[in-house]
Amino acid sequence: MNENKNVLIVEDDKEMCKMLSEFLNNNGYKTTLFYSSDKVITTIKNQDFDVIVVDLKLPGMNGIELCERIVENRSDIPVIVMTAFGSINNAIDAIHAGAFDFIVKPFDLDIFLIAINRAVKHKQLQEKIKILSQSPQQVSIFENIIGNSHPMQDLFQTLLHIINSDITVLISGESGTGKELIAKALHQKSSRKEKPFIAVNCSALPETLIESELFGHTKGSFTDAKEDRKGLFIQANGGTLFLDEIGEIPPGFQVKLLRAIEERIIRPIGSHNEIKFDVRIISATNTDLEDAIKKGLFREDLYYRLNVIQIKIPPLRERDLDIILLAEYFIKQFSNQYNKDVKGISDNATKKLMDYYWPGNVRELRNAMERAVALTPFENISVDDLPEKIRDYNNYDIVFHNNPANLLTIDEMEKKYIFHVLEVVKKNHKLASQILGIDRKTLYRKLQKYNYKS
Repeated sequence: MNENKNVLIVEDDKEMCKMLSEFLNNNGYKTTLFYSSDKVITTIKNQDFDVIVVDLKLPGMNGIELCERIVENRSDIPVIVMTAFGSINNAIDAIHAGAFDFIVKPFDLDIFLIAINRAVKHKQLQEKIKILSQSPQQVSIFENIIGNSHPMQDLFQTLLHIINSDITVLISGESGTGKELIAKALHQKSSRKEKPFIAVNCSALPETLIESELFGHTKGSFTDAKEDRKGLFIQANGGTLFLDEIGEIPPGFQVKLLRAIEERIIRPIGSHNEIKFDVRIISATNTDLEDAIKKGLFREDLYYRLNVIQIKIPPLRERDLDIILLAEYFIKQFSNQYNKDVKGISDNATKKLMDYYWPGNVRELRNAMERAVALTPFENISVDDLPEKIRDYNNYDIVFHNNPANLLTIDEMEKKYIFHVLEVVKKNHKLASQILGIDRKTLYRKLQKYNYKS
């Protein structure tokens, strides 16, 4: 909805002015009408607007001059210039003077609304960029974890509460969100920081080797055991053991792992001696362990032993304020690495990054920025420097891919379709709910769930 979006219309044709005002009011905008340019500059110094629509032909100060004055005083407000067909060259002059867009009379009102909506989105994007530019590059005491968004602020508060605790932690989140980074941060800020941090990807260990890898073995205990070997529990003694992809632990080994965590002892393969250890256990998963429990793939008692404190890392698509912050961080990092002088991101490329869904999360953004820095010949990353799937991404397209890596979840499909319907019906919630076959309360719940920003 656009109830809080204000449009200033400067048009000396009163009938035209009132018609545009009524049309915008019916589409959720508030409007202020001026029939000349006399008081515009004074007004915009004291009042905020999301868009200013200026007619090229005005009594006194003409539209180009007025556009220049608006840009001088309020460069943050996009200006749309209206012009008759024969005055297109003048309209282009207005663009050079700083106007955001121009529209040629006579025009279709739907085209006019599209121009207004584009200008509003542009202003919102600029405001986000301004917030980011004024924000510290790192807002927590955790090194290399960057984020100013509300989900990340909540995550930082949770981390602060458990820094000096040995409590067992389960980190959940989609692939690429930075689960190991969080685990390392907890270790580095804990009293165990001088001791080892050892990470193991449980999905990469064959079932026949996982017990040997974690608990160790004695010489001769099996064919390839040519010498005694300390397991990772003992190698990490005094420090932190990070068990990534914990959901991939074979069912047959889960009971042994549970006993080790509960009793703080392990028995290497082939040994008759039990060894005590002092290790903080942090585990991580990108799968639904509760669902795995229902399917009999994961022990419920082990789940509750690992899940004393759960940290959920939000996906990048729910951290919109962090996307450009992270992109600029990576640009600086890779500019130094590749000895290039890349300073930032163009407005069009910024919009592409903000619109994209980021199924690969922070890891995908990092890779995209590394590619862009390596390719660009300019000081600012342009749209052409971005990967094709980001350049061509459309918020509302639902595409059925043949590559399993690109397939969407049911929630993602539902979100895209709901957003598409709302766009088509111009955010008419009543009509949208009828098309979707759900009541309006259900629609509102889904919009809240999917963080819909009108």
